[in-house]
Amino acid sequence: MKITRIRLWHVPLTSHAAYYMSDGKTCDTVETVVIGVDTDTGLTGWGEVCPIPHYLPAYARGVAPTLAELAPVLIGADPVGPEALMAQADRWLQGHVYAKSALDMALWDLTGQVAGLPLYTLLGGRRSADMPLYHSITCIAPDDMARIAREALNQGMTQFQVKLGASGDWQTDAERLRAVRAAVGDGPLVYGDWNCGATSLDATRVGRAVEHLDVMLEQPCPTFEECARVRAATGLPMKMDELAQDTASLLQAHQMGLMDAVALKLSKFGGLSATRRARDLCLHLGAKMCIEDTWGSDLTTAALLHLGAATEPGRVMNVCDLSGYVGPRLAPDGPVRKAGRIAPPEGVGLGVSPDLDLLGTPDLILD
Repeated sequence: MKITRIRLWHVPLTSHAAYYMSDGKTCDTVETVVIGVDTDTGLTGWGEVCPIPHYLPAYARGVAPTLAELAPVLIGADPVGPEALMAQADRWLQGHVYAKSALDMALWDLTGQVAGLPLYTLLGGRRSADMPLYHSITCIAPDDMARIAREALNQGMTQFQVKLGASGDWQTDAERLRAVRAAVGDGPLVYGDWNCGATSLDATRVGRAVEHLDVMLEQPCPTFEECARVRAATGLPMKMDELAQDTASLLQAHQMGLMDAVALKLSKFGGLSATRRARDLCLHLGAKMCIEDTWGSDLTTAALLHLGAATEPGRVMNVCDLSGYVGPRLAPDGPVRKAGRIAPPEGVGLGVSPDLDLLGTPDLILD
């Protein structure tokens, strides 16, 4: 089997409700990138990556030139066995892992199709029938966040990510956590996420104001050292996100006592291949994992669910149905949440493919 062509589309995804985070970061309409890796057998592997503007050093319009640069390595290559070809791509072009994430996903999809197996089988075997989801609550007024939490709880959700920092004062952030904790009662997991937007002082003041509650803090500050000060001052468990981007950062977070939990996002590590290696390290280090991605629709959601389903269930804190937060749905048969949980697709490879009528004419063809 040989790769004969790579097609690329830019697709706008609109959040069902405007999504507010710290430091003025918002998600309303973002651009996802879909790629199709075509082969001489007629099979196509599908990949997706969706960077959030102002969130990480990645942007949607950087995927096309990255793939164009990699075309001499990719066109004519055998796609089966993704890690071999990804190693060649890394030697040809260092970095740009977010763009390579979509490519790696498409290669895994092709490998699964050739093997006649779903990706969770190739990634180690299915360990879970389905997995718990978390519900991410946009940073708005505390009472409105509590209402959103109650609605999600009534739909079966038991884990709640409370966005913090959008109003710029620590007292309101503390009230947000108190309101959501009261709305969902004892038991459900509640954690406050600043997306690196807090100073260690403000995050510490919030943490001390809610230290009597059962809550966790997520990535309050932009450096490990600042997060460690917050952890030490509050005694609250800590989840890493933005700073967790490779094995070295995972080891550093673990050594500094910051990794009670960690978000493993496909596009930050460079795709399923690299994220699986990070997953295996986290199993050794003892961290709970949120297996997800920065943003996206059905293809990305399917990929992360396959990896989650192939992971020891007791170590999967949660996964995310990214496609449930945005429209349009790229794949009408994509997985959907049910009573706070979600299962991976059952078909071969990713088990989903995009609606070609929705994608329309490719923005780039490499052959």
